[in-house]
Amino acid sequence: MENSNTKNKNTDIKADFRRKPEWLKIKLPRGFKTSQVVSLLNEKHLHTICSSGMCPNRGECWGNGTATFMIGGNICTRNCRFCNVTSGRPLPLDDKEIEEIIASVKSLNLKHVVITSVDRDDLPDLGAAHWAKMIRRLKEECPGVTMEVLIPDFQGRTELIDMIIAERPDVISHNMETVRRLTPEVRTFAKYDMSLGVISHIAKSGIRSKSGIMLGLGETEEEIIETMDDLRAVGCEVMTIGQYLQPTKQNYPIQEYVTPEKFAEYGRIGISKGFRHFESAPMVRSSYHAEKHIL
Repeated sequence: MENSNTKNKNTDIKADFRRKPEWLKIKLPRGFKTSQVVSLLNEKHLHTICSSGMCPNRGECWGNGTATFMIGGNICTRNCRFCNVTSGRPLPLDDKEIEEIIASVKSLNLKHVVITSVDRDDLPDLGAAHWAKMIRRLKEECPGVTMEVLIPDFQGRTELIDMIIAERPDVISHNMETVRRLTPEVRTFAKYDMSLGVISHIAKSGIRSKSGIMLGLGETEEEIIETMDDLRAVGCEVMTIGQYLQPTKQNYPIQEYVTPEKFAEYGRIGISKGFRHFESAPMVRSSYHAEKHIL
């Protein structure tokens, strides 16, 4: 491992918000299946993190007929500096979105579904009951469909996390997003140790636990490996690492573009530390190839 004060030559690429290296060129969504997904999402007024989060893989995923559905509306009560999801005062929860997601899963004949949500700190239960109902209804209506849920931290309240655990999705994920030092700068309200506690609680339930971070925010190699160790120490089984892409000039400034070779190196380190699955590449996002993580 290199000294944390020394830049690795593979990552010594000054970030430019306007100009990305060749390995980060994004293919636009296209094809019949993509059109089918987009049409269905528009028709049913569904929210996906694919669009709200400006995911670079949405072309590939939609082309394969998959999407990560977002519940709780599309307005988040937090304003994390890395995120492109709209923040503000959310609308009341609507059970209709649950039924529309179920109808879409059936219509698209999906075999694996990822559900995520905005933070709902405005609600007494922070949206946990809505989450539980979503999982329960999907399992009732779509037997055989596997499911990953990417949950917020629920302010570390284990009784709310237990409502999700009780519904037994195949994978429960909660993202660390970044290393300990940068957490106060990059995330709002969320705390590094709180997120570790969420992962630990999930892991103790016996359900597969998963987390992910972004690179390019100014973290060091030592800090990245420390985060891997912290996650393994609490029982996390699956980890994803991808390149941070600054959504707008108002978001947290990108510091560097990490090379594919360096991502591959982190992947090898992660596997050596005992993760069951470890995804590490510039375009990797938390729900990318999520269907593999249940195996």
